[in-house]
Amino acid sequence: MRNEQLDPPTKLLIVDDDPLIRALLSEVLIEIGFSVRSARDGFSALAEVRKEIPDILLSDLNMPGMSGFELLFVVKRRFSSIRVIAMSATSSGDEVAFGVAADAFYQKGCGVRSLLRIIDGLAQQKRLPAIQRTNAALLWIQRNANDDSGQTYVSITCPDCLRTFQQTVGGALSPIREAYCVHCGNTVYYSIVEPVDWSPQQTPQRRHRAAKPADQPQLH
Repeated sequence: MRNEQLDPPTKLLIVDDDPLIRALLSEVLIEIGFSVRSARDGFSALAEVRKEIPDILLSDLNMPGMSGFELLFVVKRRFSSIRVIAMSATSSGDEVAFGVAADAFYQKGCGVRSLLRIIDGLAQQKRLPAIQRTNAALLWIQRNANDDSGQTYVSITCPDCLRTFQQTVGGALSPIREAYCVHCGNTVYYSIVEPVDWSPQQTPQRRHRAAKPADQPQLH
């Protein structure tokens, strides 16, 4: 079963914290004719996706840092064109387990032929247009509070890995600010929206008028 009929070659991204598995799978799939990149964990996988969106992502589920469960959820939510294969040695069968955001499941140790059948099946499916996000969206964030040292901070949810981190903000700087996600390293651009006081306030003129009910016409 070869990949020669696919032009251009299918782009794969292999994600596994075991360097031996990454090396073996990459070597076999490159020899067959796929274009293969690899990543050691979920965070580095997101960085690779930002560089170039793959056709198929093959990810281990049990990894430190960002697990495969989290990675697949983020990929499915943000990059709908990517076909996703979950893989694990602790699960059996070929069905995707409930709660796993994947199109297919590969059990480690079942052989390359089994994996190739899954890859070929996904490659044959109609692909959605791949949207490469080259310009980061600007986040609008309100100031949160002051930390123990008195510094003002904001809470930012990274649009890439969907994790939240705190960012200390200074004084009067550019209205568009830059932060780096402490989890995945993604650059986040944000602007601070000052909170609005919605408490009712009356002008002196209105208060003056409201204080003179005697000015209203009298009925006799």
